[in-house]
Amino acid sequence: MFGTVDLWTYVVASVLIILLPGPNSLYVLSVASRRGRRDGFKAAAAVFCGDSVIMVATAAGLASVFATSPVVYNVVRWAGVVYLAWLAFGLIRGGVKSWRAARRGEAVEEAPAPALAVNERPFMRALIASLLNPKAILFFVSFFVQFVDPAYAYPVLSYGVLYVIIQAISMAYLTTLILAGDGLAQTFRRRRRLAAAGNGLVGAVMIGFAAKLAAG
Repeated sequence: MFGTVDLWTYVVASVLIILLPGPNSLYVLSVASRRGRRDGFKAAAAVFCGDSVIMVATAAGLASVFATSPVVYNVVRWAGVVYLAWLAFGLIRGGVKSWRAARRGEAVEEAPAPALAVNERPFMRALIASLLNPKAILFFVSFFVQFVDPAYAYPVLSYGVLYVIIQAISMAYLTTLILAGDGLAQTFRRRRRLAAAGNGLVGAVMIGFAAKLAAG
């Protein structure tokens, strides 16, 4: 259909790939649990925009630039490492502050919100995290090409079909995470220590993502 091959295989593979935990989906869940559905959807929209830019750039040949220029790839890769580590540090710091406030027995409404939560702009943070992921570009070019018929006269249409499918799956998954995160938010409002531990855990996992990206 429209120059695609093994379309159902592509759908199943896309679902499995999206279900694998990554920094983008983890950040969306974190935002929804800390700030509610509205900001969760802002972060999800940023992931959608970032992935769209990466997919278009991939189709335009950016992946070949990475392949032929290790310097460019490494610059983007290390920028991604630093940014993920910075996000992780902010989450851990916010978790530590909330934990200390909970131990002092401060009321939820009287406890000062961490600076990260007050000044956080979920859309911009999620967008930058999405764009600073060179591995995503290399992944998309190696993944999409397997399901495009090279003999089809309009490859842009083929890529468009694959793009719509994977983004629809991604948005359905992120929406599920946001709804789950909103439920967690209500629990976290009642249990400050649990919220603090959750922030710290997310931050620790994101440090792991940063280390994995740094390892190449």
